[in-house]
Amino acid sequence: MNARGSPYTSGPPSPRDEHVPRSANPLKRPSDVFEWWFRCLLLVVLAVGLPLAAYGTGMTAYETSMSAARTQAAQRHEVTARLTEDAERDTYMAKQPTRVRWTGADGVVRTTAVLVKPGTPKGTAVRVWVDRNGTVTGPPTSTLDARTTGWVMGGAAAFGTALGVYGIWAGTHVLLDRRRSRQWDTEWERAEPLWSARFRR
Repeated sequence: MNARGSPYTSGPPSPRDEHVPRSANPLKRPSDVFEWWFRCLLLVVLAVGLPLAAYGTGMTAYETSMSAARTQAAQRHEVTARLTEDAERDTYMAKQPTRVRWTGADGVVRTTAVLVKPGTPKGTAVRVWVDRNGTVTGPPTSTLDARTTGWVMGGAAAFGTALGVYGIWAGTHVLLDRRRSRQWDTEWERAEPLWSARFRR
């Protein structure tokens, strides 16, 4: 036997094999090639789209929150109010709604209920946030809140992008497997009678 043609030698390839690509595989189906290229495409989409989606969504949420924070800071301010009654002591709540009174910038005396610690005595000064109409409200959104919103929304966008890419890949893989199974059944229907005939001889 010619040692050059033996598959166990490491000599140069024969001229007959030089035209065969190294990546050629007679068992590789067209669907396998498509699946490989589609997987590469999805990886590129994931590598490029995930950071873009996270950054874009996060920055949009941050800028929106900062705009709301600036608007709220311009429309809200703190006032000093005093309790008009003792806060209830015997309660299971961490904060107890109690009536307070303050005088607004327009000279109008206003009263409302705010949450204070149980047992706070009458006349205690508390700081409350009010809007331009004198209605008690919450403090304006802070820079930290805006940053947190941006990070959360950016992370959610990144997770959604990754989940979407995975869903596309999983769905495509299932469809390709079903197609391969149908092809296998069709080929077996043609090959099975030939194999059965050999055993009946």
